[in-house]
Amino acid sequence: MTMEELEAIVAGGEQTQVEFKGSTGQRSEAARTVCGMLNGTGGFVLFGVNDRGQVVGQEVGTHTLEQVVAELRRVEPRIPLEPETVSVADGRAAIAVRVPGATGRTYTYDGRPYVRQGPTTAVMSQDEYRRRLLEEMHPSNRWELLRADGVGLDDLDAKEIVRTVDEAMRRGRMLDPATREPADLLRGLGLFRDGELVNAAVALFARPDRLLPSYPQCVIRLAKFRGATMAEFEDNRQYHGNVFELLATAQTFLRHHLPIASRIDPDQFERIDEPAFPPEALREALINALCHRDYQHGGGSVSVAIFDDRLEIASTGGLHFGLTPEDLQRPHASQPWNPLIASVLHRRGFIEQWGRGTLRIAELTESAGLARPEFEERTGDLVVRFRPTRYVAPRRVEHDLTPLQHEVLGIVGESTSISLAEIRSRLSTPVPERTLQHALRALRDFTLVELSGRGPGARWRLAGR
Repeated sequence: MTMEELEAIVAGGEQTQVEFKGSTGQRSEAARTVCGMLNGTGGFVLFGVNDRGQVVGQEVGTHTLEQVVAELRRVEPRIPLEPETVSVADGRAAIAVRVPGATGRTYTYDGRPYVRQGPTTAVMSQDEYRRRLLEEMHPSNRWELLRADGVGLDDLDAKEIVRTVDEAMRRGRMLDPATREPADLLRGLGLFRDGELVNAAVALFARPDRLLPSYPQCVIRLAKFRGATMAEFEDNRQYHGNVFELLATAQTFLRHHLPIASRIDPDQFERIDEPAFPPEALREALINALCHRDYQHGGGSVSVAIFDDRLEIASTGGLHFGLTPEDLQRPHASQPWNPLIASVLHRRGFIEQWGRGTLRIAELTESAGLARPEFEERTGDLVVRFRPTRYVAPRRVEHDLTPLQHEVLGIVGESTSISLAEIRSRLSTPVPERTLQHALRALRDFTLVELSGRGPGARWRLAGR
């Protein structure tokens, strides 16, 4: 490193990738910083630069460099780091340590992992440290590759295996294996190794009655809540099954409970009822959840929660390999947590192009006129949240709404404000004016709607709009 290079680095000040140390007397603190940089994006640790960013240097002898190297060797796993000296003036020198980043390993100093947080170094959280170690072991020791526990070929759905292979052939994603024997087909899919099934075969093809007690995590939880909180269930179910069965079960549940949003076609003067969320986008989100979830946890699951104002699909296990929720909203590299399961679903046609699942969900919701879905990491889960742009009338507040009250509320929600006569004209079944007025008064008592004006000019609107 030249003096010009050193001055250019120092000019940028201390930051995530640059740390100043006045002298090698601070080599222990410097080694912690080196550890943090190794666990991040790398950088430079500079001795002989004071807190004001002045290159003051220090006397540097052979013993000085040996001390620095000895301290850096306390960083594990070992990585060769060679301090460089830069002459300053009057026989003094600065010492620079170049730290590589993104090595794919997790480092500790004196047995503790560190990270950089801006210009400071902190101890890495236990959750972050555990996640990093799991990612390091993932290629060869991941759950889907482990030997299946207590499940044999007879415990799998042979028809589903054949169906998967036939569909893969039809799509040109697999050659004809010239056999329909389950063991041979599974071997070709990488699910039968050394005469034993792997866990991925169980997740994909096991019969539901053969999953317990060894595989309680092969489950989906489905709930419809009254209102916008989890205080009260309208429907609550739980099913064990393989990926294909869980997907079909979830889709049936959604068809039954999916809220309907209404709109008026101005050309036809008719109300059009549509699902509040595009079913294809929900299917894509479910496939993503079933494919990429963390199956390691016996208490894990995929869950679907329908509220009056949103729909959430959650899966156990957060994001890995440095991905953030923001990355899911833009093109990103595909690094599936379960590549073997992902490969089978791709051949089956459930995954069309790796790395585009979340983008496709966003495209489908936007084309349906909805806002982009929200992605969030929450207490160890990855959550995909859909929100309707059109008003979806609740079916319950303090009490269950009657069918008429629910329909009237939906009609009021379609407009900024609306008259009694207009509401009555849009009802699917005509009712007496007095009956309609009674329904509106009840909705007003529930603080769902409000009235402005009197007589012919009176208008109804949603409360607070």
